[in-house]
Amino acid sequence: MTIDRPHGLELVDLDSLSAWMDGEGLGSGPIVDVAQLTGGSQNVLLRFNRSGRGYVLRRPPANPRHDGSDTMRREARVLKALKGSDVPHAGLIAACDDASVLGAAFYLMAPLEGFNAAVGMPPLHAGSPAARRAMGLSVVDGLSRVALIDYAAVGLADFGKPDGFLERQARRWLTQLESYGEFPGWPGAVGLPDVGPIGDWLEAHRPRTFRPGLMHGDFHLKNVLFRQDAPVIEAIIDWELSTIGDPLVDLGWLLATWPGPGGDMSQTTIVVEPWEGFPESEELVEVYGRLTGSDLSNLNWYRVFACYKLALILEGSYARACAGKAPMDIGQRLHGNAVRLLGRAGRWIEGKRT
Repeated sequence: MTIDRPHGLELVDLDSLSAWMDGEGLGSGPIVDVAQLTGGSQNVLLRFNRSGRGYVLRRPPANPRHDGSDTMRREARVLKALKGSDVPHAGLIAACDDASVLGAAFYLMAPLEGFNAAVGMPPLHAGSPAARRAMGLSVVDGLSRVALIDYAAVGLADFGKPDGFLERQARRWLTQLESYGEFPGWPGAVGLPDVGPIGDWLEAHRPRTFRPGLMHGDFHLKNVLFRQDAPVIEAIIDWELSTIGDPLVDLGWLLATWPGPGGDMSQTTIVVEPWEGFPESEELVEVYGRLTGSDLSNLNWYRVFACYKLALILEGSYARACAGKAPMDIGQRLHGNAVRLLGRAGRWIEGKRT
């Protein structure tokens, strides 16, 4: 059997995939129209057709930072749990836990036709501030639906460790920052203004209670796809960091990466143009509170924590660049984003709007 193979696709043996699909009853004959999809994720995304049906395969990269097979299993489990729910997501077709098939666990999902607004928008959306307002409201509506999932009822009762979840957060990311000392050439936390005081503030003002729920773990505009024919979400994507924890952390993450008043993109890590028409963060909060009934009295903590966590994650790329393990231009850009995020956290602590 001859199978079409795109150049450079060394991590997916299409003959092995075809044999596995035969055993799962997923079509027959050759795998055709193979295309490697690109995006912000380092995971391999492969779109193809078989027996007239479209598929997208997702598997980890060659050298994942964490257990790539475990990540794939967790993602597939979430997508399976979301089947039949009102959370917009890609439909899971089948999952393979056996790493011997392709060298790692993987899963197949239904293809999506939507677009990433941070990459570009079609004329329907780019030409209408009203459409972009609807897009923004659809984003927070989708996030609200995630928070409202009855995680135990859909089989995710053991998917995370909500006990002590918030108590672990600030300390865990400070430990992550300290670990960057292993990279020679990194100047240390001295280059991150007020990172210590912000961490202390997070410990002192941590909410004492929360309502456990399903978390996406990395919820922002780059991790949603919008429909081509309407200003609404087609799917929330990239569930690799999902867990059971405090869903308000997701809301804080969205707010930390959302442009400020007037669409000021300089304070965020995500650029979407044109921005005019997207709702401001205060409206996102109002809609989220109305849809979920969540107690938002401690919202500022979640916003500050999101800035803090994201800044410390980005600083890791700078530390690796200082050691010659990543391009320095990228490292410096991400270090600049980390500094801006900490500045935003400090202003929020002071009670400023952005």
